[in-house]
Amino acid sequence: MHFTDLKSQYTALKSDIDAAIQRVLDHGQYIMGPEVAQLEAALAARTGVAHCVTVSSGTEALLIALMALGIGPGDEVITSPFTFVATGEVIALLGAVPVYVDIEPDTCNLDARLLEAAITPRTRAILPVSLYGQVADMDAINAVAARHGLPVVEDAAQSYGARYGSRQSCGVSTIGCTSFFPSKPLGCYGDGGALFTDDAGLAQAAREIRVHGQSARYHHTRVGVGGRMDTLQCAVVLAKLPRFDWELARRQALGVRYAALIQAQLIDAGLPLALPVVRADRDCVWAQYTVKLPNREAVQAALKARGIPTAVHYPKPLHLQPAYAAGHDPAAHPHSLAAAATVMSLPMSADLSEADQDRVVAALGEALRETAA
Repeated sequence: MHFTDLKSQYTALKSDIDAAIQRVLDHGQYIMGPEVAQLEAALAARTGVAHCVTVSSGTEALLIALMALGIGPGDEVITSPFTFVATGEVIALLGAVPVYVDIEPDTCNLDARLLEAAITPRTRAILPVSLYGQVADMDAINAVAARHGLPVVEDAAQSYGARYGSRQSCGVSTIGCTSFFPSKPLGCYGDGGALFTDDAGLAQAAREIRVHGQSARYHHTRVGVGGRMDTLQCAVVLAKLPRFDWELARRQALGVRYAALIQAQLIDAGLPLALPVVRADRDCVWAQYTVKLPNREAVQAALKARGIPTAVHYPKPLHLQPAYAAGHDPAAHPHSLAAAATVMSLPMSADLSEADQDRVVAALGEALRETAA
């Protein structure tokens, strides 16, 4: 069993993906070839925003977004401590200061109720994370940001395709940033990412920053990076787009099925387990299906012995990471600390079969009973 089944996805799309790659090989425009603009137009239309700028990774999308906003040394950017390190990394790379706000214990997304107290005269942006595939509470976050004149950058590395009310992830803030890392809901076959905005000025800045700050050939109007998404990776994502709606529906159905199976077979039987919560005004694309449980390491070992892969997203909050801990109270953000000690992600992808899902849940029940004995 695969934690993320990319082989079955490729089998289903083999002829389309092979043909898309061959077209790039035939025209030979490996950097900024026609597929780049084609993908940007398709993603902008799908997301409901005016501009999409593809870049070399999800991390680079966040970095370029902050650079386009003019974030620099000494500026404060409010974000979640319970996230992949890239979220804090891009803030630190610009000499800015990450200011952490704790998460909601049931969704693991940033708690908007704590934002106001974290804002200071040096605050320059808010960077919420849409973790596990569910958009953060963007209406509440945007309302706080508007009162203080702050831009909001959604870290949507795990949530592209998710719905928030009538809008889409990456289309609910000043800038939305996503990743096309292979295991993401919409992934390429290497690395890639994109940022989205309705602001023409920010889009133009992002386009220049991704090519070393170049506004015309060898004319550099701003400091930039080498941040282009290559044509081959854009071609792969283009080939995957026609199947994407089916994959999203399948992920959501599998998420509902996981919850029903785990509730009926494990939680109702008295086993110590907590399910992820999805708010009523949004959905989740289940980049990870993540439960909370005690004795995680022992349960993981018992599952591994049964051939069931698991992962932990994430075992240590950013305010405890050596590179980012300076000046932060290690006892702060108790919900993030609790989540880091208890979260465990189960196999999830659009091509996960019901039979394998049944195996996972049965093995999880066995592992919980075994480790509780």
